[in-house]
Amino acid sequence: MLSKTCEYGIRASIFIAQATKEGNRVSIPEIAAGIDAPEQFIAKILHNLTRQGLLQSMKGPTGGFFFNEKSLKQSLADIVIAIDGDKLFTGCGLGLDYCSEKKPCPIHHQFKKIREECFDMLHSAKLGAIRDELEHKVAFLKQR
Repeated sequence: MLSKTCEYGIRASIFIAQATKEGNRVSIPEIAAGIDAPEQFIAKILHNLTRQGLLQSMKGPTGGFFFNEKSLKQSLADIVIAIDGDKLFTGCGLGLDYCSEKKPCPIHHQFKKIREECFDMLHSAKLGAIRDELEHKVAFLKQR
């Protein structure tokens, strides 16, 4: 349901939130290694998130990517929308352009429930809360 770009964007965002808790900044090579992803692909994704104001970056020898306190209140839905758009939450389950309440596709009503549940789950998942779950070993981003 999510593009590979979006999956990497979410994983990278969670990694950055966790790695920068003490005010540190992380580099693209660190992020790529931390989530097992290609550096160039991660670089494009993170620069896009930075341009959209969802992620912060600083250049220079002590530079890198980080989230400020306000950004940690963002949800995973914000990241999904920034990368993939809102089609996951509004699109037709069969990919039809004409599907609507008035002209539903064969799975419209069932898929509508799934879309709403997916949006609610991703909207309630905040980066700061996920960082805390990782810190308390309630959830895991990478197998060790």
